[in-house]
Amino acid sequence: MSLQTKSSFRVAIIGRPNVGKSTLFNGLTRSRKAVVKNQPGVTRDIIVGRADWWGKTFEVLDTGGITAHNDQFSPLIYKQVLSILKYVDLLVVVMDARSGLLPEDRDIVRIAKESGRDFFIVVNKVDRDKDADLLKAEFYEFGMPVLHAAFERSERVDEIVEKISEYIPENLQAEVPAIRLAIVGKPNVGKSSLCNYLVGEKRVLVSEIAGTTVDAIEMSFSFKNNNFILVDTAGLRRSAKRWSRGDGVEILSSYKSFEAIDHADMVFLVMDATHGPTEQDAKMAEYIFEKGKALIVVANKMDLLKDQQDEPRKWFRERLSREFHFAPNLPMVFTSAESGEGLTNLLEEALSLWQKLHFKVSTRELNDFFYNVIRQAPSPVYRTTNVKFYYCTQTGQLPPSFIAFANHPEGVTPSYRRFLIKRIQHQWGLEGVPVRVFVMKSN
Repeated sequence: MSLQTKSSFRVAIIGRPNVGKSTLFNGLTRSRKAVVKNQPGVTRDIIVGRADWWGKTFEVLDTGGITAHNDQFSPLIYKQVLSILKYVDLLVVVMDARSGLLPEDRDIVRIAKESGRDFFIVVNKVDRDKDADLLKAEFYEFGMPVLHAAFERSERVDEIVEKISEYIPENLQAEVPAIRLAIVGKPNVGKSSLCNYLVGEKRVLVSEIAGTTVDAIEMSFSFKNNNFILVDTAGLRRSAKRWSRGDGVEILSSYKSFEAIDHADMVFLVMDATHGPTEQDAKMAEYIFEKGKALIVVANKMDLLKDQQDEPRKWFRERLSREFHFAPNLPMVFTSAESGEGLTNLLEEALSLWQKLHFKVSTRELNDFFYNVIRQAPSPVYRTTNVKFYYCTQTGQLPPSFIAFANHPEGVTPSYRRFLIKRIQHQWGLEGVPVRVFVMKSN
């Protein structure tokens, strides 16, 4: 497992906390991937996005603010930013016109120079062009051109793109499509440790403090010639807990987590193997299936069970069967993100599930199966007559989707629809795949 073969130009945005790095990231990627709040230290992880301007594409990395403050995250962020610089091509050093040039800005320029990467300086929060020369004056001490902008108003972002474009070579290798994996779960179950092990670099902060991950963080890696985009998300507490804590950043981050699921191809639902699955995990699984995403249950932290692994595995499976009664026979892998145990099996399971998402069956084979099923189980009654099915056809993949034509589709109950889905899953080994069955009126 290693970082994905490099096939795009990478730009990292670095600077002190609260100078506007995340706002610039969102402007360049034309997204809201980075949480923006007027609070230092909101961005703690490396967030990766795609920028596409005027026919040129490049990756943008938003980084945590580098500061000399002695808080619990600053040393981790500093090491994290240094570790990622070797993977980027260009640095955009952001400074703040309102606070002026600070000693920390000089330290960051020194880091940029020592990295050996190309870089340029942008002074943010210049709200009026007529004040630009005065506000930029002290930043010229580095002996290089200085751009100015007002990111909150999206002013001069295009000039920054023009500057970045000067560094992008013309002949970049085309990218191979990647499988998008979202990693979700409650706080402190080991999601970020799992990501770091798979990617092979410390891209995500790991600490014993629940809630270390704020944004949904994207990372690229390859396994057996398959490219993956891994999306680590903030730990999801119950809604009542999020709102009672009154933490706006945490509430914003929870939306990012659900958004990551919506845009994923499949989801790793991570749980603490020592605690077992909970009702909250089951509700999350229901949401994942509702969105049509493939699901693998990851029982992490097996290293904490040491030599008692057989009995806890049996206990975990039994508990999963009770809590996830709506989805029997889900793919499940026991792992330890600390030692790497089970992670190869996890990715092999993901590749197997990826093939199942592309399942395709002929209309003839499908209808032979369908007729046998409806003969074995009486169809629902609508008013005074039974629902009569005529035929079934597959309409899509990723996930596999089917339409059954009937005389009274409104009479097909949710329980009968679930029955049909389970029979399809069992027939073709599609456990863990969110099969969809729609019913339409036949003419």
